[in-house]
Amino acid sequence: MLRIESRSAEIEKRLAVNDEVKEKPRQMFLPGMYEFMRAMPNHLARSSLFAPVARGRKKVHADSVLVSRGDALIRFKGEQLDEAQADVWMQGMYQAIQVPLGQPVVIHRAEFLRSIGRSPGGTNYEWLQRTMEALAFAMLVIEVKNKDGKPKLSIGKNRAIHMFDGFDYDPETETYILLVDPRWREMYGNKEFALIDWEKRLKFGQGQDMAKALQRLVATSTDQVQRYALDWLKTKLEYTGRMRDFRDSLEKAMRELERLEIIAGGRIGKSTKGKDQAVWTKPVIAEP
Repeated sequence: MLRIESRSAEIEKRLAVNDEVKEKPRQMFLPGMYEFMRAMPNHLARSSLFAPVARGRKKVHADSVLVSRGDALIRFKGEQLDEAQADVWMQGMYQAIQVPLGQPVVIHRAEFLRSIGRSPGGTNYEWLQRTMEALAFAMLVIEVKNKDGKPKLSIGKNRAIHMFDGFDYDPETETYILLVDPRWREMYGNKEFALIDWEKRLKFGQGQDMAKALQRLVATSTDQVQRYALDWLKTKLEYTGRMRDFRDSLEKAMRELERLEIIAGGRIGKSTKGKDQAVWTKPVIAEP
C-alpha cells in the first residue's frame, strides 16, 4: 500500500510540475545571452537602421528600403536612428527579456541612463524622452527569404512592427512603462542575433560612433576573417561625405576596435576583383 501511495504522490508531483511548465510565460527570446551582453537581430544589425549619423537634424524615412543583406528586405518609416539610440533599444530589449513575453517593462529613468553609460540629469532626461518617442514612432516591415527564394520570415507585412510598441512615463516615480511587441521574438529565433559585448561598448571613446556601428556588424558573423566592400559600408553607415574622408574615418574606427580587442589586423585592401574592401580578423573568444 505504501508503495502505491508513494507512486501516486510521485505522479501528482510530476503533473504539478508539468502544469507549472505549461503555465510559465514565454520569454522574449531563447536563452544564451550573458548579463554582460546585449543582443540585436542579425538582419537589423547588418542594416542601415542605426547608423553613426550626426546628432543634429536627421532625415526622415518614408517607407525607405534599408541597406541590408540580399536575403532581407527591410522597409522603414521614421527618423534616422543613431548609435546612441541603438544603445537605448538594446538595453530596453535586454530588460524586456526579464519579464513574460508581451508584459509591460518597468524602466527606472536614472538607472536606465547609467546602464547605457550616461549620467542622470536634465539634458539626458530630455534626450531619453525624445529617443523613446523616436523608437515608438519608428516602424518596420521585415521580409527574409531562404536561399531557394521562399519566404523564411515576414514581420509587419500586414501590420507593421514598431521598435517599441509604446510607452507611458510616470513623473512621480520617474519610470517608463515600456511595451514591446511579442512578434520581436521571431527575429531572435534560432539564435539569429548578434551578441554585443556591453562592457566594451561602454568603453568606446568620444566620437567613435562608427566603431560602435562596426562592433554590431562584426558580431553578426561567425567568420573569423571578415571582408566588406567599401562602397557597401559607406552606404550602410549613411556616410554622405567623400570616399577619401570615409576611408580616414574607417581607419580610425578600426583602430578603436583593435584597442578594445573586438577585431585584429583591420586594414583597407583589394578584393580578388580589384575592389576596395575593409578586412579584419575576429578574435576567438572562449565562452565564460
